[in-house]
Amino acid sequence: MTEVQPETRRNRGKDPEDDVLFGPVSEQQKLLTALDDMHYLLSKDYPPRATLALVGNRYRLRQRQILALQGMACSAQDINGRREKEVSANFIKGNTIFLDGFNVLIVMETLLSGGFVFRGLDGCYRDISSVHGSYKRVRQTLNVLVIIGQALQQLGAEKVVWIFDAPISNSGRLKTLCYEIAAHHQFAWDVYLDNSPDKYLVSEPRLIASSDAWVLNHCHQWFNLLWYMVGEVLNKGEGLNIIPAEI
Repeated sequence: MTEVQPETRRNRGKDPEDDVLFGPVSEQQKLLTALDDMHYLLSKDYPPRATLALVGNRYRLRQRQILALQGMACSAQDINGRREKEVSANFIKGNTIFLDGFNVLIVMETLLSGGFVFRGLDGCYRDISSVHGSYKRVRQTLNVLVIIGQALQQLGAEKVVWIFDAPISNSGRLKTLCYEIAAHHQFAWDVYLDNSPDKYLVSEPRLIASSDAWVLNHCHQWFNLLWYMVGEVLNKGEGLNIIPAEI
């Protein structure tokens, strides 16, 4: 397996303004107050885009705060629907699980890089990064893949299928890296590149792991892998930059 050269790679990390936008208690409280309003309006069937603009203007949120709010917010109906399809960790044993590859990987990279991650009202962890058409491996990538593989192995997953966006640059290299890691650690992995991974994940009654809102609303059943990783593998998020949704 190719050896990682940490000195040549960067962190997923934080935007330069994130410490100011999300670090102070006053900013966190403003975000959570805005989240309370957002949740109320979405639960009354207000349109999401207009609601986000309304609440963002009301609290004078900056763009990255608005992105965080968007990821944390959902309606009561969405929360109930997602909970009905969520399975526990015990369900993983003996089953095949399909991972929303970039979704799971980038949130974990952000966590381990010291970036801010936000726990939504549905219990899912999300970041505000974007691959912008090109994925760049960082210092934490190899470690993230290994600890996810070990966690699912310990949970007894029969097979883990990673689904990555084919149009994203470097997805082919990431696929190769995943197979190298799987061979080295004896992980039962398959890795597929798909032009529309979200639709692939929900097209059949699969068990999936994702924090993408659309995928969660349309999938057959899902496991909150990121929540499990934070709670059981990453020491309940101690020392990490996690902002929880509290209403």
